This record gives sequence, structure tokens and C-alpha cells, in this order.
Amino acid sequence: MAQVKYTPRAWRDLERIFEFHAAADPQRAAHIVTLITGAVEMLLDHPLIGRKVERGLRELVISHGRTGFLALYRFRRADDLVLILSVRSQREAGYSS
Repeated sequence: MAQVKYTPRAWRDLERIFEFHAAADPQRAAHIVTLITGAVEMLLDHPLIGRKVERGLRELVISHGRTGFLALYRFRRADDLVLILSVRSQREAGYSS
């Protein structure tokens, strides 16, 4: 079983997502962050489930209503490690660096 780690950037993304939704509904914001982290936990057993994107990275699609979220990650097979690099809404233009 792989282990999952979040980069500081990914933690900031989760905080940003929470704060955005908490302005209107704190309970909904907590639910959304739980949804995202719960979906990421699937990578413990299935680290290659995300679709391939550039430079060996993968993207986990997390459905939520009409849209959802995307978690950009790298799977390091040698370390059995899933490193979550960034999380964004599907409506955002792209991953910022």
C-alpha cells in the first residue's frame, strides 16, 4: 500500500478551497475538503488511477455536483509514495506555480 503526502502548496490549496466555500457555508466547506481528502485516500490502494498528464504527473478527478476538483500528483513507485502537488477546482483555468 502506498503512502500519501501533501506538499505545502497542496495544503494551501485545500485551505484556499475551504475559505472560499466557508464564506457562504462553513459546513459545506468542511464537507468539500473531506470529499477531496477522502478521494485522495483511494490513491493509497490505487496510485495509478489518475489520468496521465505531462512529465510523469497524474491527475485525480474528484466529482462534486456539476463540476468538481482535480488533484495533481506524482507517484514514486520506488518509494511507494503518492505526492499531492496541487488541488484545484475544475473551473479554475489551470495549476498555478
